[in-house]
Amino acid sequence: MKIKKRFLLKIASFQVLAMFRRGLFYSFLSIYMRFILGLSVTETTFYATFPMILNIIFQNFIWGGLSDKYQKRKTLIVAGEILAAIGTVVVWYIHFIQEKPHMAGYMIIIGFSIIEIFWSMSNIGWTAIISDLFKAKDRASVRGKLASIGGIGRIIGVTVGGLLYDGFGNFYDGWGFHKGALFFIASAFMILSVIPVITLPEGGVKKEELISNKLDDNKKIKKVKSDKIKLFTLFILAMVFINFGRNSIATLKAQYLSLESGLNVSSRILSYIVNMRSLGIIIFGAIIGIMVKKYKEEFILLIGSIMAFLHLVGFALIYILEATFIFNLLAGISEVIIIASSYSVASKLIPPKKRGKLFAIYNATFFLSWGVAGTLIAGPITDILNHYGFSELMSYKAGFLSGALLNLIGIIILTVFISKLKHKEQKNILV
Repeated sequence: MKIKKRFLLKIASFQVLAMFRRGLFYSFLSIYMRFILGLSVTETTFYATFPMILNIIFQNFIWGGLSDKYQKRKTLIVAGEILAAIGTVVVWYIHFIQEKPHMAGYMIIIGFSIIEIFWSMSNIGWTAIISDLFKAKDRASVRGKLASIGGIGRIIGVTVGGLLYDGFGNFYDGWGFHKGALFFIASAFMILSVIPVITLPEGGVKKEELISNKLDDNKKIKKVKSDKIKLFTLFILAMVFINFGRNSIATLKAQYLSLESGLNVSSRILSYIVNMRSLGIIIFGAIIGIMVKKYKEEFILLIGSIMAFLHLVGFALIYILEATFIFNLLAGISEVIIIASSYSVASKLIPPKKRGKLFAIYNATFFLSWGVAGTLIAGPITDILNHYGFSELMSYKAGFLSGALLNLIGIIILTVFISKLKHKEQKNILV
Protein backbone atom coordinates (compact mmCIF):
# COMPACT_ATOMS: atom_id res chain seq x y z
CA MET A 1 0.00 0.00 0.00
CA LYS A 2 2.85 2.38 0.85
CA ILE A 3 4.48 1.61 -2.50
CA LYS A 4 1.22 2.44 -4.35
CA LYS A 5 0.96 5.73 -2.45
CA ARG A 6 4.52 6.61 -3.47
CA PHE A 7 3.68 5.81 -7.08
CA LEU A 8 0.59 8.03 -6.87
CA LEU A 9 2.58 10.88 -5.30
CA LYS A 10 5.20 10.77 -8.06
CA ILE A 11 2.66 10.59 -10.87
CA ALA A 12 0.69 13.39 -9.19
CA SER A 13 3.82 15.55 -9.08
CA PHE A 14 4.20 15.09 -12.82
CA GLN A 15 0.50 15.85 -13.33
CA VAL A 16 0.45 19.08 -11.34
CA LEU A 17 3.49 20.44 -13.20
CA ALA A 18 2.09 19.38 -16.58
CA MET A 19 -1.28 20.99 -15.89
CA PHE A 20 0.40 24.19 -14.67
CA ARG A 21 2.20 24.38 -18.00
CA ARG A 22 -0.94 23.68 -20.05
CA GLY A 23 -3.04 26.21 -18.14
CA LEU A 24 -0.29 28.81 -18.40
CA PHE A 25 0.17 28.42 -22.13
CA TYR A 26 -2.99 27.21 -23.87
CA SER A 27 -5.65 29.25 -22.02
CA PHE A 28 -4.64 32.41 -23.89
CA LEU A 29 -2.99 31.14 -27.09
CA SER A 30 -6.28 31.21 -29.02
CA ILE A 31 -6.83 34.90 -28.16
CA TYR A 32 -3.27 35.76 -29.16
CA MET A 33 -3.65 34.05 -32.53
CA ARG A 34 -7.12 35.46 -33.22
CA PHE A 35 -6.84 39.07 -32.08
CA ILE A 36 -3.09 39.77 -32.21
CA LEU A 37 -1.84 37.63 -35.11
CA GLY A 38 -5.08 38.03 -37.11
CA LEU A 39 -6.03 34.42 -37.86
CA SER A 40 -9.67 33.52 -38.58
CA VAL A 41 -11.74 31.52 -36.09
CA THR A 42 -11.23 28.34 -38.12
CA GLU A 43 -7.49 29.00 -38.45
CA THR A 44 -7.14 29.37 -34.69
CA THR A 45 -8.43 25.81 -34.30
CA PHE A 46 -5.51 24.55 -36.40
CA TYR A 47 -3.08 24.80 -33.47
CA ALA A 48 -5.13 22.08 -31.77
CA THR A 49 -6.12 20.10 -34.88
CA PHE A 50 -2.91 19.40 -36.77
CA PRO A 51 -0.76 18.75 -33.68
CA MET A 52 -3.39 16.36 -32.32
CA ILE A 53 -3.63 14.50 -35.64
CA LEU A 54 0.13 13.89 -35.58
CA ASN A 55 -0.06 13.00 -31.89
CA ILE A 56 -2.63 10.28 -32.54
CA ILE A 57 -0.90 8.98 -35.69
CA PHE A 58 2.33 8.48 -33.73
CA GLN A 59 0.56 7.07 -30.67
CA ASN A 60 -1.26 4.49 -32.79
CA PHE A 61 1.37 3.57 -35.36
CA ILE A 62 4.69 4.16 -33.61
CA TRP A 63 4.75 4.60 -29.83
CA GLY A 64 1.79 2.35 -28.96
CA GLY A 65 3.36 -0.59 -30.83
CA LEU A 66 6.81 0.05 -29.38
CA SER A 67 5.33 0.35 -25.89
CA ASP A 68 3.60 -3.03 -26.27
CA LYS A 69 6.63 -4.70 -27.85
CA TYR A 70 9.21 -3.53 -25.29
CA GLN A 71 6.76 -2.72 -22.44
CA LYS A 72 8.43 0.66 -21.89
CA ARG A 73 6.42 3.45 -20.28
CA LYS A 74 8.68 5.67 -18.19
CA THR A 75 11.26 5.96 -20.97
CA LEU A 76 8.64 7.30 -23.37
CA ILE A 77 7.41 9.89 -20.84
CA VAL A 78 10.87 11.24 -20.01
CA ALA A 79 12.13 11.34 -23.61
CA GLY A 80 8.91 12.93 -24.88
CA GLU A 81 8.83 15.75 -22.33
CA ILE A 82 12.51 16.68 -22.71
CA LEU A 83 12.36 16.79 -26.52
CA ALA A 84 9.12 18.82 -26.39
CA ALA A 85 10.73 21.30 -23.98
CA ILE A 86 13.58 21.96 -26.40
CA GLY A 87 11.18 22.25 -29.33
CA THR A 88 8.99 24.81 -27.54
CA VAL A 89 11.85 27.32 -27.28
CA VAL A 90 12.70 26.76 -30.95
CA VAL A 91 9.07 27.42 -31.95
CA TRP A 92 9.05 30.73 -30.06
CA TYR A 93 12.17 31.95 -31.87
CA ILE A 94 10.92 30.94 -35.33
CA HIS A 95 7.56 32.67 -34.70
CA PHE A 96 9.29 35.75 -33.22
CA ILE A 97 11.48 36.46 -36.25
CA GLN A 98 8.53 36.45 -38.70
CA GLU A 99 7.72 39.88 -40.12
CA LYS A 100 4.08 39.08 -40.93
CA PRO A 101 1.83 38.30 -37.93
CA HIS A 102 -0.26 35.85 -39.96
CA MET A 103 2.85 33.86 -40.86
CA ALA A 104 3.95 33.91 -37.22
CA GLY A 105 0.66 32.23 -36.34
CA TYR A 106 1.29 29.48 -38.86
CA MET A 107 4.81 28.97 -37.51
CA ILE A 108 3.25 28.23 -34.12
CA ILE A 109 0.81 25.77 -35.71
CA ILE A 110 3.54 23.97 -37.69
CA GLY A 111 5.99 24.05 -34.80
CA PHE A 112 3.61 22.56 -32.27
CA SER A 113 2.52 19.95 -34.80
CA ILE A 114 6.11 18.68 -34.83
CA ILE A 115 6.44 18.97 -31.03
CA GLU A 116 3.28 16.90 -30.60
CA ILE A 117 5.16 13.93 -32.06
CA PHE A 118 7.33 14.03 -28.93
CA TRP A 119 4.43 14.69 -26.57
CA SER A 120 2.65 11.66 -28.00
CA MET A 121 5.46 9.54 -26.53
CA SER A 122 4.69 10.96 -23.11
CA ASN A 123 0.91 10.67 -23.56
CA ILE A 124 0.85 6.95 -24.35
CA GLY A 125 3.42 6.15 -21.67
CA TRP A 126 1.50 8.06 -19.01
CA THR A 127 -1.85 6.47 -19.93
CA ALA A 128 -0.51 2.91 -19.93
CA ILE A 129 1.63 3.16 -16.79
CA ILE A 130 -1.41 3.91 -14.61
CA SER A 131 -2.99 0.59 -15.62
CA ASP A 132 0.38 -1.12 -15.08
CA LEU A 133 0.82 0.20 -11.54
CA PHE A 134 -2.74 0.19 -10.19
CA LYS A 135 -5.49 -2.45 -10.00
CA ALA A 136 -8.70 -2.10 -12.02
CA LYS A 137 -10.81 -1.28 -8.95
CA ASP A 138 -8.52 1.65 -8.09
CA ARG A 139 -8.04 3.24 -11.52
CA ALA A 140 -11.06 5.54 -11.55
CA SER A 141 -10.10 6.81 -8.11
CA VAL A 142 -6.48 7.31 -9.21
CA ARG A 143 -7.51 9.20 -12.35
CA GLY A 144 -9.87 11.35 -10.31
CA LYS A 145 -7.21 12.20 -7.74
CA LEU A 146 -4.71 13.01 -10.47
CA ALA A 147 -7.24 15.26 -12.19
CA SER A 148 -7.99 16.98 -8.87
CA ILE A 149 -4.32 17.59 -8.13
CA GLY A 150 -3.73 18.64 -11.73
CA GLY A 151 -6.58 21.12 -11.38
CA ILE A 152 -4.64 22.92 -8.66
CA GLY A 153 -1.67 23.23 -11.01
CA ARG A 154 -3.93 24.44 -13.79
CA ILE A 155 -5.47 27.18 -11.62
CA ILE A 156 -2.01 28.50 -10.77
CA GLY A 157 -0.94 28.23 -14.42
CA VAL A 158 -4.00 30.02 -15.78
CA THR A 159 -3.62 32.80 -13.18
CA VAL A 160 0.05 33.32 -14.01
CA GLY A 161 -0.73 33.13 -17.74
CA GLY A 162 -3.39 35.83 -17.38
CA LEU A 163 -0.88 38.09 -15.66
CA LEU A 164 1.93 37.42 -18.13
CA TYR A 165 -0.28 37.80 -21.22
CA ASP A 166 0.03 41.60 -21.04
CA GLY A 167 3.12 41.72 -18.82
CA PHE A 168 1.20 42.34 -15.56
CA GLY A 169 -0.62 45.21 -17.29
CA ASN A 170 2.65 47.04 -17.98
CA PHE A 171 2.97 46.14 -21.65
CA TYR A 172 0.64 45.20 -24.53
CA ASP A 173 -1.82 42.36 -25.13
CA GLY A 174 0.05 39.27 -26.29
CA TRP A 175 3.37 40.41 -24.76
CA GLY A 176 3.84 37.10 -22.92
CA PHE A 177 3.73 35.13 -26.16
CA HIS A 178 5.49 37.64 -28.39
CA LYS A 179 8.47 38.16 -26.10
CA GLY A 180 8.63 34.49 -25.16
CA ALA A 181 7.96 34.53 -21.39
CA LEU A 182 5.11 32.02 -21.70
CA PHE A 183 7.13 29.77 -24.02
CA PHE A 184 10.16 29.78 -21.71
CA ILE A 185 8.24 29.05 -18.52
CA ALA A 186 6.25 26.27 -20.20
CA SER A 187 9.50 24.70 -21.44
CA ALA A 188 11.11 24.90 -18.00
CA PHE A 189 8.16 23.13 -16.39
CA MET A 190 8.33 20.31 -18.93
CA ILE A 191 11.90 19.66 -17.75
CA LEU A 192 10.88 19.85 -14.09
CA SER A 193 7.96 17.47 -14.62
CA VAL A 194 10.21 14.54 -15.57
CA ILE A 195 12.11 14.62 -12.26
CA PRO A 196 9.46 12.69 -10.26
CA VAL A 197 8.87 10.34 -13.22
CA ILE A 198 12.53 9.26 -13.34
CA THR A 199 12.13 7.61 -9.92
CA LEU A 200 9.11 5.53 -11.04
CA PRO A 201 9.49 1.90 -12.19
CA GLU A 202 9.59 1.41 -15.95
CA GLY A 203 6.08 -0.05 -15.99
CA GLY A 204 4.82 -2.54 -18.54
CA VAL A 205 3.34 -6.01 -18.23
CA LYS A 206 5.63 -8.69 -16.79
CA LYS A 207 7.04 -11.25 -19.23
CA GLU A 208 5.38 -14.19 -17.47
CA GLU A 209 1.99 -12.44 -17.80
CA LEU A 210 2.52 -12.02 -21.56
CA ILE A 211 3.51 -15.71 -21.93
CA SER A 212 0.46 -16.79 -19.92
CA ASN A 213 -1.74 -14.61 -22.10
CA LYS A 214 -0.37 -16.17 -25.31
CA LEU A 215 -0.76 -19.77 -24.06
CA ASP A 216 -4.35 -19.30 -22.94
CA ASP A 217 -6.49 -21.39 -25.32
CA ASN A 218 -9.61 -21.57 -23.19
CA LYS A 219 -12.54 -21.06 -25.60
CA LYS A 220 -14.66 -19.28 -23.01
CA ILE A 221 -11.87 -16.80 -22.26
CA LYS A 222 -11.35 -16.21 -25.98
CA LYS A 223 -15.09 -15.52 -26.35
CA VAL A 224 -14.94 -13.08 -23.45
CA LYS A 225 -12.00 -11.24 -25.05
CA SER A 226 -13.86 -11.05 -28.38
CA ASP A 227 -16.98 -9.64 -26.68
CA LYS A 228 -14.87 -7.09 -24.83
CA ILE A 229 -13.29 -5.88 -28.07
CA LYS A 230 -16.75 -5.48 -29.67
CA LEU A 231 -17.97 -3.53 -26.66
CA PHE A 232 -14.78 -1.49 -26.70
CA THR A 233 -15.48 -0.50 -30.32
CA LEU A 234 -19.00 0.71 -29.44
CA PHE A 235 -17.64 2.48 -26.36
CA ILE A 236 -15.02 4.27 -28.47
CA LEU A 237 -17.70 5.45 -30.92
CA ALA A 238 -19.68 6.94 -28.04
CA MET A 239 -16.58 8.67 -26.67
CA VAL A 240 -15.80 10.16 -30.10
CA PHE A 241 -19.10 12.04 -30.18
CA ILE A 242 -19.09 12.92 -26.47
CA ASN A 243 -15.56 14.31 -26.53
CA PHE A 244 -15.83 15.92 -29.95
CA GLY A 245 -18.98 17.66 -28.82
CA ARG A 246 -17.77 19.01 -25.49
CA ASN A 247 -14.30 19.95 -26.77
CA SER A 248 -15.30 21.32 -30.20
CA ILE A 249 -15.49 24.79 -28.62
CA ALA A 250 -12.21 24.45 -26.68
CA THR A 251 -10.37 26.98 -28.85
CA LEU A 252 -13.46 29.17 -29.33
CA LYS A 253 -14.52 29.72 -25.73
CA ALA A 254 -11.85 32.29 -24.82
CA GLN A 255 -12.57 34.24 -28.03
CA TYR A 256 -16.32 34.07 -27.34
CA LEU A 257 -15.91 35.56 -23.88
CA SER A 258 -13.48 38.24 -25.12
CA LEU A 259 -15.69 39.58 -27.95
CA GLU A 260 -16.00 43.37 -27.90
CA SER A 261 -19.62 42.94 -28.98
CA GLY A 262 -20.19 40.53 -26.12
CA LEU A 263 -18.89 40.30 -22.56
CA ASN A 264 -15.49 41.74 -23.57
CA VAL A 265 -13.74 40.21 -20.54
CA SER A 266 -10.11 41.09 -19.80
CA SER A 267 -7.37 38.46 -19.65
CA ARG A 268 -7.58 38.50 -15.84
CA ILE A 269 -11.36 38.04 -15.71
CA LEU A 270 -10.99 35.31 -18.31
CA SER A 271 -8.47 33.55 -16.07
CA TYR A 272 -11.02 33.60 -13.23
CA ILE A 273 -13.70 32.07 -15.47
CA VAL A 274 -11.27 29.41 -16.74
CA ASN A 275 -10.30 28.60 -13.16
CA MET A 276 -13.90 27.73 -12.30
CA ARG A 277 -13.45 24.71 -14.59
CA SER A 278 -10.35 23.73 -12.63
CA LEU A 279 -12.23 24.20 -9.36
CA GLY A 280 -14.88 21.73 -10.53
CA ILE A 281 -12.12 19.27 -11.46
CA ILE A 282 -10.44 19.64 -8.05
CA ILE A 283 -13.62 19.11 -6.04
CA PHE A 284 -15.07 16.18 -7.98
CA GLY A 285 -11.69 14.63 -8.76
CA ALA A 286 -11.25 14.05 -5.04
CA ILE A 287 -14.59 12.19 -4.67
CA ILE A 288 -14.99 10.42 -8.02
CA GLY A 289 -13.42 7.26 -6.55
CA ILE A 290 -16.16 7.08 -3.92
CA MET A 291 -18.83 7.57 -6.59
CA VAL A 292 -17.43 4.76 -8.76
CA LYS A 293 -17.34 2.36 -5.82
CA LYS A 294 -20.99 3.12 -5.05
CA TYR A 295 -22.29 3.22 -8.64
CA LYS A 296 -21.04 1.60 -11.84
CA GLU A 297 -18.59 3.73 -13.80
CA GLU A 298 -20.60 3.50 -17.03
CA PHE A 299 -23.61 5.14 -15.38
CA ILE A 300 -21.43 7.85 -13.84
CA LEU A 301 -19.98 8.41 -17.32
CA LEU A 302 -23.52 8.93 -18.64
CA ILE A 303 -24.20 11.54 -15.94
CA GLY A 304 -20.96 13.37 -16.75
CA SER A 305 -21.84 13.41 -20.45
CA ILE A 306 -25.27 14.91 -19.73
CA MET A 307 -23.57 17.61 -17.63
CA ALA A 308 -21.28 18.39 -20.58
CA PHE A 309 -24.35 18.79 -22.80
CA LEU A 310 -25.96 21.20 -20.32
CA HIS A 311 -22.74 23.23 -20.11
CA LEU A 312 -22.67 23.71 -23.89
CA VAL A 313 -26.33 24.68 -24.14
CA GLY A 314 -25.95 27.02 -21.17
CA PHE A 315 -23.02 28.88 -22.71
CA ALA A 316 -24.98 29.38 -25.93
CA LEU A 317 -28.33 30.44 -24.50
CA ILE A 318 -27.52 32.23 -21.22
CA TYR A 319 -24.93 34.89 -22.05
CA ILE A 320 -24.49 36.56 -18.67
CA LEU A 321 -21.11 37.02 -16.98
CA GLU A 322 -22.19 35.38 -13.72
CA ALA A 323 -23.64 32.42 -15.63
CA THR A 324 -20.34 31.77 -17.41
CA PHE A 325 -18.71 31.04 -14.05
CA ILE A 326 -21.43 28.50 -13.22
CA PHE A 327 -21.35 26.78 -16.61
CA ASN A 328 -17.56 26.56 -16.59
CA LEU A 329 -17.74 24.98 -13.15
CA LEU A 330 -20.17 22.46 -14.65
CA ALA A 331 -17.69 21.90 -17.50
CA GLY A 332 -14.97 21.02 -14.98
CA ILE A 333 -17.23 18.64 -13.06
CA SER A 334 -18.28 16.87 -16.26
CA GLU A 335 -14.68 16.70 -17.49
CA VAL A 336 -13.28 14.92 -14.44
CA ILE A 337 -16.26 12.54 -14.33
CA ILE A 338 -15.80 11.67 -18.01
CA ILE A 339 -12.01 11.30 -17.77
CA ALA A 340 -12.02 9.10 -14.65
CA SER A 341 -15.03 6.92 -15.40
CA SER A 342 -14.27 6.41 -19.12
CA TYR A 343 -10.67 5.43 -18.30
CA SER A 344 -11.96 2.86 -15.82
CA VAL A 345 -14.39 1.43 -18.38
CA ALA A 346 -11.67 1.29 -21.06
CA SER A 347 -9.07 -0.32 -18.77
CA LYS A 348 -11.47 -3.20 -18.01
CA LEU A 349 -12.16 -3.82 -21.70
CA ILE A 350 -8.54 -3.61 -22.90
CA PRO A 351 -6.39 -6.78 -22.67
CA PRO A 352 -3.13 -6.11 -20.73
CA LYS A 353 -0.84 -7.04 -23.62
CA LYS A 354 -2.61 -4.52 -25.92
CA ARG A 355 -2.58 -1.53 -23.57
CA GLY A 356 -0.24 0.48 -25.78
CA LYS A 357 -2.24 0.22 -29.00
CA LEU A 358 -5.76 0.26 -27.59
CA PHE A 359 -5.12 3.05 -25.11
CA ALA A 360 -3.77 5.01 -28.08
CA ILE A 361 -7.20 4.58 -29.73
CA TYR A 362 -8.92 5.60 -26.49
CA ASN A 363 -6.65 8.66 -26.24
CA ALA A 364 -7.55 9.60 -29.81
CA THR A 365 -11.14 10.36 -28.76
CA PHE A 366 -9.79 13.01 -26.39
CA PHE A 367 -6.81 14.41 -28.27
CA LEU A 368 -8.48 14.78 -31.66
CA SER A 369 -11.57 16.34 -30.08
CA TRP A 370 -9.60 19.43 -29.00
CA GLY A 371 -9.02 20.46 -32.59
CA VAL A 372 -10.64 18.40 -35.32
CA ALA A 373 -14.24 19.06 -34.26
CA GLY A 374 -13.47 22.76 -33.98
CA THR A 375 -11.79 22.85 -37.38
CA LEU A 376 -14.44 20.83 -39.23
CA ILE A 377 -17.62 21.95 -37.46
CA ALA A 378 -17.65 24.68 -34.78
CA GLY A 379 -15.03 26.93 -36.42
CA PRO A 380 -16.47 26.86 -39.97
CA ILE A 381 -20.03 27.33 -38.67
CA THR A 382 -18.90 30.43 -36.79
CA ASP A 383 -16.97 31.85 -39.76
CA ILE A 384 -19.66 31.07 -42.36
CA LEU A 385 -22.53 32.58 -40.37
CA ASN A 386 -20.45 35.67 -39.66
CA HIS A 387 -19.57 35.93 -43.36
CA TYR A 388 -23.26 35.86 -44.31
CA GLY A 389 -24.21 38.72 -42.04
CA PHE A 390 -24.92 37.17 -38.67
CA SER A 391 -23.36 38.95 -35.71
CA GLU A 392 -20.15 37.58 -34.24
CA LEU A 393 -22.01 36.79 -31.05
CA MET A 394 -24.75 34.76 -32.76
CA SER A 395 -22.17 32.97 -34.92
CA TYR A 396 -20.23 31.80 -31.88
CA LYS A 397 -23.47 30.69 -30.18
CA ALA A 398 -24.22 28.48 -33.19
CA GLY A 399 -20.78 26.90 -32.76
CA PHE A 400 -21.63 25.98 -29.16
CA LEU A 401 -24.98 24.49 -30.17
CA SER A 402 -23.30 22.35 -32.84
CA GLY A 403 -21.05 20.95 -30.10
CA ALA A 404 -24.11 20.21 -27.95
CA LEU A 405 -25.67 18.25 -30.84
CA LEU A 406 -22.54 16.10 -31.26
CA ASN A 407 -22.49 15.48 -27.52
CA LEU A 408 -26.15 14.40 -27.58
CA ILE A 409 -25.45 11.81 -30.30
CA GLY A 410 -22.65 10.45 -28.10
CA ILE A 411 -25.02 10.18 -25.14
CA ILE A 412 -27.46 8.10 -27.24
CA ILE A 413 -24.67 5.72 -28.36
CA LEU A 414 -23.39 5.47 -24.78
CA THR A 415 -26.89 4.46 -23.64
CA VAL A 416 -26.84 1.63 -26.20
CA PHE A 417 -23.38 0.57 -24.96
CA ILE A 418 -24.58 0.48 -21.34
CA SER A 419 -27.58 -1.62 -22.33
CA LYS A 420 -25.40 -4.17 -24.17
CA LEU A 421 -22.85 -4.24 -21.34
CA LYS A 422 -25.56 -4.86 -18.75
CA HIS A 423 -27.08 -7.61 -20.91
CA LYS A 424 -23.76 -9.45 -21.20
CA GLU A 425 -22.99 -9.08 -17.50
CA GLN A 426 -26.42 -10.47 -16.56
CA LYS A 427 -25.72 -13.54 -18.74
CA ASN A 428 -22.22 -13.85 -17.21
CA ILE A 429 -20.69 -13.53 -20.66
CA LEU A 430 -18.11 -11.08 -19.31
CA VAL A 431 -15.96 -12.18 -16.40
